[in-house]
Amino acid sequence: MNKDIRKVRNIGISAHIDSGKTTLTERILFYTQRIHAIHDVKGKDGVGATMDSMELEKERGITIASAATYCEWQGHEINIIDTPGHVDFTIEVERSLRVLDGGILVLCSVGGVQSQSITVDQQMKRYKVPSIAFINKCDRSGANPFRVIGQLREKLGHNAVALQIPIGLEADFEGVVDLIAMQAVYFDGDNGETLRIEAIPEAIREEALQRREELIDAATMFSDELTEVVLEEKEVSEELLISALRTGVLAREITPVMVGSAYKNKGVQLLLDAVNNYLPCPDEIENVALDTENDEAPVILTSQNDDPLVALAFKLEDGQYGQLTYIRVYQGRLAKGGTIINVRTGKKVKIGRVVRMHADQMEDIEAIPAGYIGALFGIDCASGDTFVAPGLDLTMTSMFVPEPVISLAVKPVDHKAEINMSKALNRFTKEDPTFKTHVSEETGDTIISGMGELHLEVYIERMKREYSAVVDTGQPRVAYRETITAQAEFDYIHKKQTGGAGQYGRVAGYLEPLADEEFVFESQIVGGAIPTQFIPSCEKGFRRCLAKGPKMEFPVTGVKAVITDGASHAVDSSDKAFQAAARGAFLQAYAKAKAVIQEPIMKVVVESPTEFQGAVMGSLNQRRGMIVGSQDEGVMTVIESQVPLAEMFGYSTVLRSLTQGKAQFTMEFATYRQVPQSVAEEIAKKRSEEKKKVA
Repeated sequence: MNKDIRKVRNIGISAHIDSGKTTLTERILFYTQRIHAIHDVKGKDGVGATMDSMELEKERGITIASAATYCEWQGHEINIIDTPGHVDFTIEVERSLRVLDGGILVLCSVGGVQSQSITVDQQMKRYKVPSIAFINKCDRSGANPFRVIGQLREKLGHNAVALQIPIGLEADFEGVVDLIAMQAVYFDGDNGETLRIEAIPEAIREEALQRREELIDAATMFSDELTEVVLEEKEVSEELLISALRTGVLAREITPVMVGSAYKNKGVQLLLDAVNNYLPCPDEIENVALDTENDEAPVILTSQNDDPLVALAFKLEDGQYGQLTYIRVYQGRLAKGGTIINVRTGKKVKIGRVVRMHADQMEDIEAIPAGYIGALFGIDCASGDTFVAPGLDLTMTSMFVPEPVISLAVKPVDHKAEINMSKALNRFTKEDPTFKTHVSEETGDTIISGMGELHLEVYIERMKREYSAVVDTGQPRVAYRETITAQAEFDYIHKKQTGGAGQYGRVAGYLEPLADEEFVFESQIVGGAIPTQFIPSCEKGFRRCLAKGPKMEFPVTGVKAVITDGASHAVDSSDKAFQAAARGAFLQAYAKAKAVIQEPIMKVVVESPTEFQGAVMGSLNQRRGMIVGSQDEGVMTVIESQVPLAEMFGYSTVLRSLTQGKAQFTMEFATYRQVPQSVAEEIAKKRSEEKKKVA
């Protein structure tokens, strides 16, 4: 298994919902002979796509959990992660991109760059993942790959350049012209497995020459040798052109674009060639760890097997054989029987079983070399933990985890369901950092929180199927927050006299609004007005007030607490006294700081036939929505808006009836915004009714 690292590719396939990611992965596995029959995503044959191994995925025809597999193409080993398109499962994309070296951005030739394509592209930028684009579904009515290339440039800011042009489009889509080799490629056989190479059809020869000129022109930016050849008007060789493009892709300064139709088995083999030619191998990517002993100084990792081990656990899965930990080895070799250290806990871990994954199947191996992705069994860790060889003190930067925006009360129907629900929730919260759970102090109900209705719906369904835990659910609840809008001062003395030593602490200073951060504490105490050992106690006291705001008991965010003065007593001052003083000070200032309620605002993008545009806009306006823009794309209109999450429950039913079922929408978190006064009064009323019920 330990081959030349330069022949390894770790890639992810990412895209908007229904762009054909899983269908494309299915074809890749077929052409690389990992599977011997092609199955449909919708599972019409009762099997479902290889990478959608969960029952729910097969039924709904969507990807819920990212799945890992590997295959070989032309002597290169390709590790692939197929990720979900739904924004509710965004953590799956986030954690996959964290460990991948390159990506394929799949776009629909009709839909083009859609809302989720933009989100995925931002995630690729965050982790500096070089990518190539594949414009899929060229056989569909309304297909226009060159419009999509234009959108890649305008909407995503990519320097997108076509490596191919289609031969025919829509129902007449036959094959592609390869602009590097300047030849026409057709895909024959029952499943497009036989490539037929011919001369470029005369009708599109002129266009092919012009597009090749554009391609060479874009590539000259990355190679002086190529520029010289062009200036001397010599023949440009394929090797030279590929080498220049590869340099541009690795620098994330050019995005080669391929075209095809995965469903109709056209263009996939050439995409695999492009993965080998343009996407990086593990040692061409600079991976950085932080030295925890040396003030988190960055350390560049080597991708060498002989160096001490550094690996990242990026995904956990509880299967029938226990916990499976997906791991990417950056440096060193992770061998069966070895001992490694979990940096977060400091605990030594002995490695038992080491496997490679192929969707939900696995094969045992002896070791995972540097640059590879594999999995371990029976290791207790959390998602995002770093494992190192004994004696090393390095940690990888963790991934970005968005905060949940919606919650739901769940109640087991009987005692058996309660036990099973608890097992299910333990597993789900461990596997998915965006899925959280807590018990409500007021009602005693279990509250689950996540990224959207679909996210919670899927987990409730999985509880029933995988754990036989039948639960009743309450109304979805929005994650409101409180914050302050004005600066307010505090000067609070906490004094308590009991038998023996009492409690005494005085805290003075101010609270002020803070943008983009949850909480900041600052001490400006001079001259020991509050002894140094009690300053952390003040911070602890302030922090304890954030979980439940005084206004309506929502979490408090966006507050800076500054202490400027105080007083202590030689006998009566203690950690407890200053925590209590800080809590009193917080409540005193909060009452004067013009507190407001904030609500999550969602970016809602509706794709609807143009004749329903007015009705759709009206329905969004009724929901306190703000239309950001609308764009005509063929027979469809794309309407982008910002709507409070509280108003979006049940919107899919409304949209279906408004548009005869022809429109669809996507929704993702955008920002938090202050709630209008009338809505705040409504929320307050609901809160007091809930409290009465509990009482």
